[in-house]
Amino acid sequence: MADSDDLLTLIDDRDAPAPDQRGKRWKIAVIDDDEAVHEGTRFALADYALGGMGLEIVSARSAEEGRALLRAHPDIAAVLLDVVMESETAGLELVDFIRRDLGNDSIRIILRTGQPGQAPEKRVILDYDINDYKAKTELTADKLFTSLTAALRSHQQIQRMEETRRGLEIIVDAASTLFDFKSMQRLAEGVLTQIGSILNVDCAGILVLRDTGSDQGGVSVLAGSGCYRQYVRQGGLASLDPEVRELVEHAFACGRTEYLPRHFLIYIRTASGREVVVLLDAGQELSSTNRALVEVFCSRLAIAFDNVLLYQQLQDANALLDERVKQRTRELTSANQRLQAQWARLRRANAFQSELLGTVAHDLKNPLSVILGRTEILGELLAADQPPAGAVEMQVEHIRKSARYLTTLVDRLIADAMTDALDISVRREPHDLATLLRQVVDANRPMAERKQQAIQVDVPLSLPARFDPDRLEEAIDNLVSNAIKYSPIGERIQVSGRIEDGEAVIRVRDNGPGLSSEDVGRLFGRFQRLSAKPTAGEGSTGLGLWIAKRIVELHEGRLEASSEGPAKGSTFVVSLPSSGMHE
Repeated sequence: MADSDDLLTLIDDRDAPAPDQRGKRWKIAVIDDDEAVHEGTRFALADYALGGMGLEIVSARSAEEGRALLRAHPDIAAVLLDVVMESETAGLELVDFIRRDLGNDSIRIILRTGQPGQAPEKRVILDYDINDYKAKTELTADKLFTSLTAALRSHQQIQRMEETRRGLEIIVDAASTLFDFKSMQRLAEGVLTQIGSILNVDCAGILVLRDTGSDQGGVSVLAGSGCYRQYVRQGGLASLDPEVRELVEHAFACGRTEYLPRHFLIYIRTASGREVVVLLDAGQELSSTNRALVEVFCSRLAIAFDNVLLYQQLQDANALLDERVKQRTRELTSANQRLQAQWARLRRANAFQSELLGTVAHDLKNPLSVILGRTEILGELLAADQPPAGAVEMQVEHIRKSARYLTTLVDRLIADAMTDALDISVRREPHDLATLLRQVVDANRPMAERKQQAIQVDVPLSLPARFDPDRLEEAIDNLVSNAIKYSPIGERIQVSGRIEDGEAVIRVRDNGPGLSSEDVGRLFGRFQRLSAKPTAGEGSTGLGLWIAKRIVELHEGRLEASSEGPAKGSTFVVSLPSSGMHE
């Protein structure tokens, strides 16, 4: 090789800092079939340093070895490539392999040839994507230093541009992603993930929010990655390690982004006054390119955080509005139901009024006719010179009797009208049904004795059940008084009570005219008159059995009637849920 001594001339680099052989180094490849070139290159570049980084030289002795070497080391920054190796164009073919097959545009290629005539410089520069062309005779140690330094700086610039391009692509993609997040925690997790992607490292980090506008006004850890993930669900700053807490508090106090030896502190203040601190532990110093990319990315985060907060406020407002609409709808529905119930009661009252007027007209007509007729007879008797005293007293007694009947009838109609117009309600409480039956029977004995009737009571000492004593007394009194009313003079009436199959069963049996098939069908209807007539001229409104049935059903019981046929009496049975006690 000509002037090979020049190639081995040491570079005067006494002012340059010694390279750190333990840290990151520039990787270059020497691909040449001349072993002396390899040795000379290593010797000439032994103390080479650029930006505090030394060299790592990898070698190949042929174009075929070079292909394998380049595949195995995609991070090679520059290659010193011989043109003529196993063929006269082996080096040029390897250039095409690097650019086309590997698609590596950032690697810098310095073409070296010992036979410039076989590969003319102008044609090679125009036809092949190389960065420098040197004849081995002119590539002294100084020129090797110059060419390699230019190539490495060019590679570094391309790498920075590639990092910037990749980072900007991530930022653009992340912007649409982050603005789609609807919850603060999802947004925080996305921020940490995207920063790691921009830096192309798996860094540990934590994101902390200080919301001075909230009711709590405290600090919350929204997201964490790596060793900081454990702090997410533990609460605020108090859960953090002292060192981490001190760094976060420092960032909040300073209100700015800072690059520390081991940590990267990002400070963000939103338009709504909330503050966000992102603490990153990347394990390495960030390059100026990465810092710029992260700052560009974080400059848009304030809007994203405010958007999430506004979205949450909108969701809360919608939920509150929806709840208010539902509550108002329930109130309107309830009011409508009350109106419908009142309207139904009003219609029933109107219908009852019509029925009541008809009943009054029917029931009052006869006694009024009697009073008018007896009054005319009494007038004729008084017109005589000497009216017979007995006859006058008899007419007066007829008038008095009819008037009493009218009074009783009016009182009963008024009571029944009130019962029908108002909703009947019961209050079921534990009571002794045996005591109630004895009271009802004792109250009806005088009326039975006037008709020379006997009432037999067959009840145990105690008959526990749950009922409303006032209402149930009204129902049973109606059954007992009906038995007296429709039983002939001198007959016997039986009232009994027992616990049967878990129910309190009351029976009222008479020896009256019984029930016809027609009577059974309309027995418990309102304003219904039966075929049988009271045996002593007593009056009837046709409401008693209907009211009794309603009262029993409100006690979740049953009122039933049976008869063995005409002139064989009737039995009315009341079945009520027992209180669970035995007699």
